[in-house]
Amino acid sequence: MTRRILCIEDDPDIAELTNEVLAEAGFRVDLAITGMQGLARLGEAHDAILCDIDLPGLSGLELLRALRKTGSRTPFVLLTAFAGRENQIEARQLGCDDFVAKPIDFELLLAVLHNVLQRTAPAVGDTERPTLTEREREVLARVVEGKSSVAIAALLGISERTVNFHVDRVMRKLNVTTRTQAAITCVRLGLMSA
Repeated sequence: MTRRILCIEDDPDIAELTNEVLAEAGFRVDLAITGMQGLARLGEAHDAILCDIDLPGLSGLELLRALRKTGSRTPFVLLTAFAGRENQIEARQLGCDDFVAKPIDFELLLAVLHNVLQRTAPAVGDTERPTLTEREREVLARVVEGKSSVAIAALLGISERTVNFHVDRVMRKLNVTTRTQAAITCVRLGLMSA
């Protein structure tokens, strides 16, 4: 499942390098080089937005404000040389998810991006909706109840190893890292009831 990222950055060298790093990491990147171009692309289906604060036309904070006014909860990460306290407070109040200071540490940027994406549902543009087997639903229903793998194994008459296999498989299907995230995502996507 390829995640789609909107990168709004007016420095062509930074934009090109960010595009290259994210593409190598498996992301699909859309670029905008002004605040107005970024604003025009906010309505498109993106899994996260990386945005410079200081842009021609509209600032990153103005773009964040415009995005949140639509009700969108798309993760928004500011790339900035202006990571001062006032900017951070205003950005957090507007719903910014994180900051990466310039010059960009791309290893940190990827870690931040993966972190904010873990907190959201699977990619918005994906047409393939994950499906669960009946056994995966049974196991996840017990996870929702807060049961351990040992307890689930005893209830379903299967081994603990089999329980863990099904939980791991669901986590991979949903691109999440914990069994709790898997259960929450399944309920949110309507793959099972709470």
